[in-house]
Amino acid sequence: MRALGSERSGGDEGNPPAVELEDVTKRYGDTTAVDGVDLSIREGEFFTLVGPSGCGKTTTLRLIAGFESPTAGTVRFGGEDVSNVPPEDRDVGVVFQNYALFPHMTVGENVGYGLSFADPPGGVSRKERVAELLELVDLPDAADRDPSSLSGGQQQRVAMARALAPGPSVLLLDEPMSALDARLRERLRVQVKAIQRELGITTVYVTHDQEEALAISDRVAVMRSGTPEQVASPRTVYRRPSSRFVASFVGDNNVFEGTVVGIDEDPAPVDPGSATGPGGAAESSGAVEPGGAAGSAGSTGSSGSVGSSGSTGSRGSGGDPASNRIDEFEWSGAPSGASGFPDETGEVLEDDGADPRVASVDVGGETLRIAVPAHVDVDDRVIVCVRPEALRLGEGETRLTGSVESAEFLGETTRVQLDWGGRDIVFRTLDPLSGDVTVGFDPGDAHLVAVER
Repeated sequence: MRALGSERSGGDEGNPPAVELEDVTKRYGDTTAVDGVDLSIREGEFFTLVGPSGCGKTTTLRLIAGFESPTAGTVRFGGEDVSNVPPEDRDVGVVFQNYALFPHMTVGENVGYGLSFADPPGGVSRKERVAELLELVDLPDAADRDPSSLSGGQQQRVAMARALAPGPSVLLLDEPMSALDARLRERLRVQVKAIQRELGITTVYVTHDQEEALAISDRVAVMRSGTPEQVASPRTVYRRPSSRFVASFVGDNNVFEGTVVGIDEDPAPVDPGSATGPGGAAESSGAVEPGGAAGSAGSTGSSGSVGSSGSTGSRGSGGDPASNRIDEFEWSGAPSGASGFPDETGEVLEDDGADPRVASVDVGGETLRIAVPAHVDVDDRVIVCVRPEALRLGEGETRLTGSVESAEFLGETTRVQLDWGGRDIVFRTLDPLSGDVTVGFDPGDAHLVAVER
């Protein structure tokens, strides 16, 4: 089965590449940590590597930093091969997960440490550079303080100031907020993004937190098994996942697999993404925009199955993880995307220039109506997904009735899980529900993830 979707640009489109990885592989004995990675990160871009533990995101960052050398492939900075250049000669600043502040130095001495090996940029003195950076990270009076007297969030900002002190061309951050509480992470990610934008520095960020990745990035690479599964803007990754794994890993989702049993060649006009596009959520029916909660892959099954992602940020118990992989097959004429959702620039990406048709898809004996591009035919096996916020109570061309299994009150919304014929359906509503519930969606609310013929 072939996944749909391709790399799309985010912010800083048109800037030349600052960091490039070409067919980069890293092996440790018989273990392949990074497998044939191709990435191009533009100057001034905030680029995030996100994925579950063991997917290769930190190793990829270490290859960019120079802490590891590739087994095969090439790493370039500004078009120059730096594959075997040591870290101190790569002009990078690194913020580690544990911050690695020197306990025997004051905050000011920590920030100025990198200036022992390089002159401050801009012709200023070391003292002026330290003061400038502490002002930038909102700690102007902390120069004489002991690092141990700072909160975790303050230490994180000091570590960033230290990494920025020599004026590196690339800033690398390895899960710098993982040890902080959720509310503090939310505040700091806004500050990190603001600092990055103010300086215009190329930034590569590693996190396992999907919400953080969506909130802070110009583009996101969703990593799996040592290679990017999808590289695109946060909006595209969320709304048009290119594989079952991405659909299940990034946020809550309902993933369906079935067979096309009919196609309307001249259907009524379809509004792609009517419920999940900007302003499209029908609040009057109980559907609300999600908070982007981290999801876990659920049951993925075989033909005729449906999987739902959870909210804990870890993989679920959907059987053998290998069964979640999408086997590719060769075919031509596939579009780069099929949903027609706008990206950050407001550009709407159509499938192949034609109005979408509506297909009837058999999923375990039930019929779902979804918008499909021109290359999809009867008897094709397809994977589609519908975000929980696209489901509306008692409305929609496709309607699914199930019994409420659980309802989690999350403050601004309630996350409801339905048992739909032995399969889970997740949606969000303003009010608590119980008993049997019917939810529905229109053809344009579904996204075609993959197709096989």
